[in-house]
Formats: sequence, C-alpha cells, structure tokens
Amino acid sequence: MYSTHQHVAVSPHKLSASRLTIFAHVFGILAFALMLVWLLHYRGGIEYDSYNAVRVFNVHPFLMFCGFIFLSGEAMMVYKTVQATHMVQKVVHMILQILAFVLAVVGLCAVFKYHDMTNIEDVYSLHSWIGIAAISLFALQWLAGLITFMFRQSDLTRQSLLPWHICGGRTLLYMSIAAALTGLLEKATFIGLRSNREARLVNFLGLSILLFGIFVDLSVALARYV
Repeated sequence: MYSTHQHVAVSPHKLSASRLTIFAHVFGILAFALMLVWLLHYRGGIEYDSYNAVRVFNVHPFLMFCGFIFLSGEAMMVYKTVQATHMVQKVVHMILQILAFVLAVVGLCAVFKYHDMTNIEDVYSLHSWIGIAAISLFALQWLAGLITFMFRQSDLTRQSLLPWHICGGRTLLYMSIAAALTGLLEKATFIGLRSNREARLVNFLGLSILLFGIFVDLSVALARYV
C-alpha cells in the first residue's frame, strides 16, 4: 500500500526567496518610517498645496520612494507574496505598477512646482536626468507588459518576451534607486548637512532604500528556480 502522506522536498532557492521578501519588506518599511521622520520632524511637513515651498518639495521624495519605488518593489514581489491564481497575481502586479506610476507623476509635478516657486532651473542635475528617464521607461515597460501579458498572445511570444520584461523591471528598479540616492545626496548638499542627527538619518534612509532594492532584486532573480 502507498502512504497517503507525501513528503515534498522544498527547494533551497524557494526558501531563500521567501526569506528575501521578508528582508525586503523590513528595509522597505524602515525606509518608509525614516522618510516620514525626516520630512515631518526635520523638514517641516508634506503638503502639495502649501504656500511654503519646502513643504511642497517634500511631496517629491515622499511619493518617489513611498509611492514609486516601494510600490514597484511590491509589484515585483507579488508572485511571492500573494497566494492566489497566476491571473490574480498578474492583475495585482499591473495595478500596483500603475499606482506607482501615477504617484511618481504627482511627485514629479511637486518638484517642478517647487522650482517655479523658488525660481530654480528645471532638469539640471544628474538626479533629474536619471529620474525622468526611469519614469519615462517605466511607462513604456508597463504598456509593453499590458499588451504582452494581459491580452491574447501566443505562448511563444510571451515566453520570448518574459526574460526581457523581467530584466527591464530590474533595471528600472535600480535606476529609480540611483535617482533616489543621488536626490538625497543633492538635497543634503544643498541644505548643507554635515555630521549631525539629520545627516545620519538621511544616510540610514539611503542605505535602507538601497537594501530594499537589493533584496527585491534578489527575490526576483531567485524566482526562476522555484
């Protein structure tokens, strides 16, 4: 007689990927908290319609990380974190990505509004170049993914484009993180931060954002072995 109890061997890659998503969430939540402490306690608050230019500017880093980078990372990990059918996972993935894009556009509008209020030139820094390129390519990536994976296509077409879609998403994640880190450095230099509590907080914020991206990327990279 055959036993009714089946022992299923769990791939070490699957275990690693599961742990990596946990680490990604930890660093993502930590970065979220540090961002709020920085903007609310040290930088005066967050308000898009304020007459205070600093409060308007603070909408930009808040939405670019907490909206764009964090939600994009969550969308990339959704196949690990959402226990549902593959179609439901794809729909959640697409919804999170479009929400990330919308919040990124609002964050971009906030910094242009701040520049208008303070008479600062637009798109002059490496940070702005990387950021705008990342958002523009993100929109193209989302549209390509929508057409390829949500509409009727042959299996061969989907299989051939999937590696490019995954690599494109990982590239855009690192581009957005590069934009975030150069933005933090630019802001710290602009306001003259030195060795004090705020400077250290900004450094830890940058490290948390970087580690969030690394663990998201590792989780996606290991997913092929599951």
